[in-house]
Amino acid sequence: MENTIVRKTKSFRLRSDLLEGLQRNAQRTNRSLNNYVESVLLDVIYHEPNAVTKIAIEEAMSRKEYPKSELYNNVEDLFQALDTE
Repeated sequence: MENTIVRKTKSFRLRSDLLEGLQRNAQRTNRSLNNYVESVLLDVIYHEPNAVTKIAIEEAMSRKEYPKSELYNNVEDLFQALDTE
């Protein structure tokens, strides 16, 4: 027996620039606007970070202050610090 996915029609009002961006992204991936939006929404609804990512998120959110030595003004400074480690 086949599992049929039931789809319902719903109307949304979107900002014109958002709609244009969605249409461009859909064209870039050679998909219909409907298929592209549905896949983006499915990813948002069903994507769950793995255990390592969850721990990293919790750790980052629990920090009240970051030591100044861990803050960088630009990417070059960050890479330079990483190279010296």
